Amino acid sequence: MTFPSVDSPYIVLFLCGDVMIGRGIDQVMPDSVDPQIYESYAKDARDYVRLAERKNGKIPKPVDYRYIWGDALQVWQQVKPDLKIINLETSITLHNTPWPEKEVQYRMHPENVQVLTAASIDFCSLANNHTLDWERPGLLDTLQTLTKEKIVFAGAGQNLHEAAKPAVLPTRSGRVIILAYGSVTSGVPYTWAATPSLPGVNLLPDFSDDTLKTIAAQVQQLKHTGDVVVFSVHWGSNWGYDIPPNQQRFAHQLIDDAGVDLVFGHSSHHPRGLEVYKNKLIIYGAGDFINDYEGISGHEQYRDDLSLMYFPKIDPASGELISLLMVPMQIKNFRLNYTSPEDAAWLANVLNKESIKWGTEIVLCHNNLFLKWNNRYPY
Repeated sequence: MTFPSVDSPYIVLFLCGDVMIGRGIDQVMPDSVDPQIYESYAKDARDYVRLAERKNGKIPKPVDYRYIWGDALQVWQQVKPDLKIINLETSITLHNTPWPEKEVQYRMHPENVQVLTAASIDFCSLANNHTLDWERPGLLDTLQTLTKEKIVFAGAGQNLHEAAKPAVLPTRSGRVIILAYGSVTSGVPYTWAATPSLPGVNLLPDFSDDTLKTIAAQVQQLKHTGDVVVFSVHWGSNWGYDIPPNQQRFAHQLIDDAGVDLVFGHSSHHPRGLEVYKNKLIIYGAGDFINDYEGISGHEQYRDDLSLMYFPKIDPASGELISLLMVPMQIKNFRLNYTSPEDAAWLANVLNKESIKWGTEIVLCHNNLFLKWNNRYPY
């Protein structure tokens, strides 16, 4: 496999879906919050550690801050992406009161933010359905901790102005502008929306023309020639492969009418099909990247233990996709591990089945996945 040269005129991003490093994962790190949770089926976050160990063996706790990334660290070292972009589905707080009647609550100890710095994460989207699991004080703690560590974020803020503000990140080949929105279709409550006077998330209320005009205005205000615009959106259901027609239509409109170059969707617990529309990438559901779901039964057919590292290479002059490398990983013992050839082939076959209807194919080569469209797939 060849990797982009440091002298390449292109921008290479790392994208992944949900990074869920609270609850059980927090409990195996050097510092942990009070393990009490308020779920209908669990009252102690350590129960998720016990489930994982029952399935895959002991976890060497406390783990160091690099542990959970496992083999992903070697992949990052090889590919050397310009930016690492994640969706962080974890509140970083010691606040002990959860959002009333919230079914699932993710949080981690503020000291454990070092798990993000250990991986040199550049950007976190906070526009999702777990950012306020521990109420607005928990969100404010999260914002403060990320700011202190100089990790850029978007999609949530102390008020609507801050929550709606896009992030602008420089790279050696141009700027990347990231807009982060959370949709009610992913379970983000309307009550979590930031207001002029209340902290909250940047809510995408619907897929209407008015919403599109708001996004287009944001892009127009910031985008210059050579900028790449990423639209990060937490939307859709957790399970299944169907993409609602209104989501696909909205993704196309973002590219056609709002100046977006890459639609980065997440919320599904497993990867979904991929589309290249007018030579621009649409990830409808990136799948979970790391979670504490080991040992939980009920959706085995989706293989949510398999995750993907997405590396799109983009031409900043046009915003068009040049290539897409995807490296499959398996979550085991709360750690990202290289997959077996059989698991990589399974994932390639599923994604190919779900993508081919949009004119894209998945090519498996040396245990990695490549996207093919218009007979293009070299990396």
